Amino acid sequence: MRATSLSRGQAILRGVVLTIGAIVFLFPFYYMVIGSLQKAPDTTVAGAFPEPGNLTLSNFADINSRINLLTGLMNSGIFTGGVLLCTVVFGMLAGYSLAVLQWRGRGTTFALALLVQVIPFQLLIIPLYVLIARDYGLADSYLGMILPFAINSTAVIIFRQYFLQVPKELFEAARIDGAGEFRLLWRVALPLVRPALVTVLLLVFIGPWNEFLWPFLITKEASMQPLAVSLANYISNVAATAANPFGAVLAGAVVLAAPVVVLFIVFQRYFISTDIGSGVKG
Repeated sequence: MRATSLSRGQAILRGVVLTIGAIVFLFPFYYMVIGSLQKAPDTTVAGAFPEPGNLTLSNFADINSRINLLTGLMNSGIFTGGVLLCTVVFGMLAGYSLAVLQWRGRGTTFALALLVQVIPFQLLIIPLYVLIARDYGLADSYLGMILPFAINSTAVIIFRQYFLQVPKELFEAARIDGAGEFRLLWRVALPLVRPALVTVLLLVFIGPWNEFLWPFLITKEASMQPLAVSLANYISNVAATAANPFGAVLAGAVVLAAPVVVLFIVFQRYFISTDIGSGVKG
């Protein structure tokens, strides 16, 4: 009885701690949403619980009239989508090569992929700008925004680790049946590492979606700038002239953050799920 009551008490305590942690974690996002809906700004703690009469959507209309949220979202979507496509294709091919194929220099290549992780992007941004903007002439273009992020070493490492978990017998059996390496990758390996694919998409999505510095440098035309850059320009140049600058800025932040939050809510189960073992059952 004592053990049962102790375990029940521990379960209650754990639930209370997790609930408090969830509230603390979600409160900034809640405050951002509430602040974006307020007619008159209230930056105090009491502003988190506004009166219904102080709620409006005019802040969204105000910031949309200044920077065009739809255009910013479209630019962010194209930029992020291009990065995701390149990251998945190149990361999957490189990860498969490092995990499954046998070739000279494989260990050295993987060590270099790990080494890239410690090199800050800011260290490369000046030569990248000179190369892409001046030599390639890709300023104010989607391709110019995408190229520096086309290959992500983190994605390569994640795919490699997942491919290493796939039983070698599956590849050997498929090779005996006459399957080539690309067919092995597409028909055998990829279906078994779908959690890795979704994990890579979610992790990589955050980077380009919120990226500010590189798009800010490579784009000068407002019609080409992603939403993060448009919001930064709005805060620097015209926010002070808005009727409610605080609410307008928070409205833009809500629009920028909403897709990331929705994606994590929908696909969070893939972070802990895996079905690799199902390929060898029976």
